[in-house]
Amino acid sequence: MGEEEKSVDQVHWLTVASEKVLLAIIGIATCIAALQHLYQMYLVQEIALADLFMLFIFTEILAMVAAFYSSKRIPVTLPIIIAITALCRLIVMQNKDMDAIIIIAEASAVIILAGAAYLMSLKDKLSLEKLRDQRDQRD
Repeated sequence: MGEEEKSVDQVHWLTVASEKVLLAIIGIATCIAALQHLYQMYLVQEIALADLFMLFIFTEILAMVAAFYSSKRIPVTLPIIIAITALCRLIVMQNKDMDAIIIIAEASAVIILAGAAYLMSLKDKLSLEKLRDQRDQRD
């Protein structure tokens, strides 16, 4: 093995290890944030729709970390779903005095992200079909 190949392997290993460590930190921090949010809900003795959206966001972040550990990749649709949920939470939290254009802009962003998630799911479906066809041709 040449010196250049060793260097590339070391950089690859460092990248993979860093990615795993940072994702573990994100998972732990997400659990802590969820517990803090639940504690605040307990103190206030009230559960609002915005709280449920926030808990759903925490769940989706954990699902994204779990997806990486199980498949070694993060599906692009998960961050899009998290962004949609965050925007929906903002819309729900708006007060009646907010400018209507802001709500329209946020709703438009949700529609754009939903379209992007749909397109990405179609791409994933086509990619899986393509892999199956290639496997069938080999057999």
